[in-house]
Amino acid sequence: MQIVTNQFQKELKKHGNDHFPFLVSYHTLSQYESGSFMWHWHPEIEITYIKSGSMCYKINNLTYHLKKGDIIFNNSNVLHAGLMENHEDCSYIPVTFDPKLIYGFYQSTIYTKYVEPVIQNLSVCSILIDQSQSWHASFRNYMLKIITLDKKRPEFYELDISICLQSMWRLLAEHLPLQPVSANTDLVEYERFKKIITYIEQNYMNHISLKDISDHVHLCESECTRLFKRHMNTTLFSFLQEYRIERSLEYLNAGESVGLAAGKSGFNDPNYYSKVFTRVKGISPREYRKSRSIRHLSSITLPDIS
Repeated sequence: MQIVTNQFQKELKKHGNDHFPFLVSYHTLSQYESGSFMWHWHPEIEITYIKSGSMCYKINNLTYHLKKGDIIFNNSNVLHAGLMENHEDCSYIPVTFDPKLIYGFYQSTIYTKYVEPVIQNLSVCSILIDQSQSWHASFRNYMLKIITLDKKRPEFYELDISICLQSMWRLLAEHLPLQPVSANTDLVEYERFKKIITYIEQNYMNHISLKDISDHVHLCESECTRLFKRHMNTTLFSFLQEYRIERSLEYLNAGESVGLAAGKSGFNDPNYYSKVFTRVKGISPREYRKSRSIRHLSSITLPDIS
């Protein structure tokens, strides 16, 4: 299993329907072959509650180490990915919704005054709700109430969910330092950045040069490198290596040899692949496969023959 996206890494899953664009989902990282969901984006807002375990959650150039009870706010159109920490599973509940449920109609006062300054601001790509501030408790209570309302679906539940979402947005608007909407030049740069991510995700299994990427986004190599570093706080080469390692987990979990997993994820030399894998994951590919096999065997329930 992996998140289905189009050629631009936009998630294709429909979040709710046109009449009520809202969805509560229930996931575990172990659902995914690699133990992680890959980089993707969508225009909807996503607020994720960590039910159990922990997760390394990446949003643009930010990395969060989420634990049980934490909540992460994902802004509209931001790239995000989630990975296992210490090879342990994580159960999480994303609540995804169209911001129209907050503002009603385009250019309304609610939109221009309270919603647009958030969803159009590249500096507000995410917010961690971890009970470190007094207002976090109220935010968490609304989140849990939404999950319960969606599960039980009593009379007027859509209206009650909308009220909860607006109350959560009220808390965000009150406690966020709202800045002017990002300039068009910033938005164009961000679209170029997303094109770089898309190119890597579509071509990671092949030889990729800096020239290939820079030509794809119509920039010189030096500016392409600087743009990526601004948005991801890492180099293109480092990101490509780590992305290839994450994709190789799918092949290892499917029983492929280390050599085949290396080749299918873009590494020409299995020894170099093992070296990079160990640096990124803290264990070798063979140790990773062994640990996965042990966990799989321990999860099998034997029949009672007594």
